[in-house]
Amino acid sequence: MEQQHQHSKRKRKPVFVFGNYKNYYGYRIGQDLQEDPRLNVFKKELFEDKECLDIGCNSGIITILIAQKFHCRSILGIDIDSDRIEDANWHLKKFERAAKTHAKASKLEVSRSENGSEQSVAALPNEEMMEISRDCSSTETNLFHMVSFQQENFVQSRCPPEKKYDTILCLSVTKWVHLNWGDDGLITLFSKIWRLLRPGGVLVLEPQPWKSYENNRLVSETTAMNYRSILFRPAKFQEILLDKIGFRKVEDITSHLSGSKAGFNRPILVFHK
Repeated sequence: MEQQHQHSKRKRKPVFVFGNYKNYYGYRIGQDLQEDPRLNVFKKELFEDKECLDIGCNSGIITILIAQKFHCRSILGIDIDSDRIEDANWHLKKFERAAKTHAKASKLEVSRSENGSEQSVAALPNEEMMEISRDCSSTETNLFHMVSFQQENFVQSRCPPEKKYDTILCLSVTKWVHLNWGDDGLITLFSKIWRLLRPGGVLVLEPQPWKSYENNRLVSETTAMNYRSILFRPAKFQEILLDKIGFRKVEDITSHLSGSKAGFNRPILVFHK
């Protein structure tokens, strides 16, 4: 009896029905790389001064990195899992602290170079210290102003009709929508993205291949049932988005995506409305 009781107290391995793994992005980065390799193939014009939406943002790291590297006007990351949104907000604060420290160090270095001396922080005039503080505050405010996160089930939520975006990201999300809500859910996802995009807007899509569906088809009874009834396999996504949803054209920007571990070297497609 005691052994049975101890066995029952063992922690069960968590099941992530929606692909909402903690530290999901760790799998995307090669051992010797400092950043997600997809950032090297993303084009600046997709994000710079654009209003962006990241569907299925998980812990928010790539959302924040896109904002930092490409200077979005704004980017909202949404995820079905409130725990992942909590992680994302924690990461945002962490990035802010790092940016603030970097800005302060850079400003001090410039000050030392201009003065031709290695004077200590304590020896700097009050005016200079106030300027450094303002510079750091500006860096912090800009990133907080650009990036936000919220918990949302995109497939089932109601989107405000007046809200529009220039760029919508959907990275390694389609499989989980497909397995949980079937073909209807996938079409709902694509249709809502279309409606939320401004004319000329773009969808940046990273679909998982069909073979990866098999690995996750049994995470729940729902996914097992939907897997058996799916008709719109990933090979048909381009046709659906161009001929049925209404996108004008598509381009594959994955020409030299490298450094990803097995399973994340996937095509990245840009659909233009």
